[in-house]
Amino acid sequence: MKFGPVPVTEAAGAILAHSVKVSDQKLRKGLMLTAEHVSQLSSAGFDEVIVARLEPGDCHEDEAAEVLARALVPDPTDANLRLTEAFTGRVNLLAEGSGVVVLDVAALEQFNRINPMITVATVPQHQQMSAGGMVATIKVISYAVPKADVERAAALAQASVRLVAPVYRSAGLIVTEIAGGPPNEKGIAAMRGRVEALGMDLCDVQIVPHKTDQLASAINRAEGDVLMILTASATSDVKDVAPSAVRAAGGDVDRFGMPVDPGNLLFLGALNTRPVIGLPGCARSPALNGADWVLSRVACGVETTGADIAAMGVGGLLKEIPTRPQPRAQRKK
Repeated sequence: MKFGPVPVTEAAGAILAHSVKVSDQKLRKGLMLTAEHVSQLSSAGFDEVIVARLEPGDCHEDEAAEVLARALVPDPTDANLRLTEAFTGRVNLLAEGSGVVVLDVAALEQFNRINPMITVATVPQHQQMSAGGMVATIKVISYAVPKADVERAAALAQASVRLVAPVYRSAGLIVTEIAGGPPNEKGIAAMRGRVEALGMDLCDVQIVPHKTDQLASAINRAEGDVLMILTASATSDVKDVAPSAVRAAGGDVDRFGMPVDPGNLLFLGALNTRPVIGLPGCARSPALNGADWVLSRVACGVETTGADIAAMGVGGLLKEIPTRPQPRAQRKK
């Protein structure tokens, strides 16, 4: 691509690089100049303008963005994404519904190394999305790029962006209570909001005493594809009331504790084929915490192992919430 100033009389067929005002209208950057535009510029007293000209082997920004978007998402329906029309070298990838984003991170990193003018920016891996949310944007920065670079980038990142929709349709919530414990309504409302944001139904809510045997009975009779437990007293050990109740009900606990703050006291297990999530106390607040990351992945059928949870520590220092003291704030003496 050639870029720079040219006499206005030679600008027809070139791309206007900077917006200019002509009489009562504006000729916007990116405009392909015609003979009429040249006449308008001359009449307005312009001797030269800065333009871009495509050379043999170049690909226009909009064409390049569309080719790249189709490479990243070759089947939008299967990927649960919608591609916008290319405009000013940009195509946005929008979520068609609720779900979590699954990215081929290595491929996308290679994509962004091909040419600084060819870019894709995404939300973080496993970000929860709602319908219409922007998952990624492809932007060709210059007015044209070498077609060979477009083809190389497209080949490297085939089908590397998708949205995984929830595979479970319902969830059950068991809340334990103790004398003088926290009120239940707020926590139930917060969890209902999380479940419904994933397009799921909170089909069963039980409130039981904070006792292992009574919680185990509630677990066995609970409804829902995913089971969540919110205890009145925080789970402090893998042998505490809630994990013990899961095992007493015939289930397993695979992981207790996560390096996400707030959210440290979460546990994850299973009862037969049903995932079981032991929620940290911060889940009573609608503010983002580690339970959001685990619930969204579990709901969408994305494998969530102990190693996966351990890896959440990088980037896992989340915003403080007003419902608890700030652990990193030094107490006044």
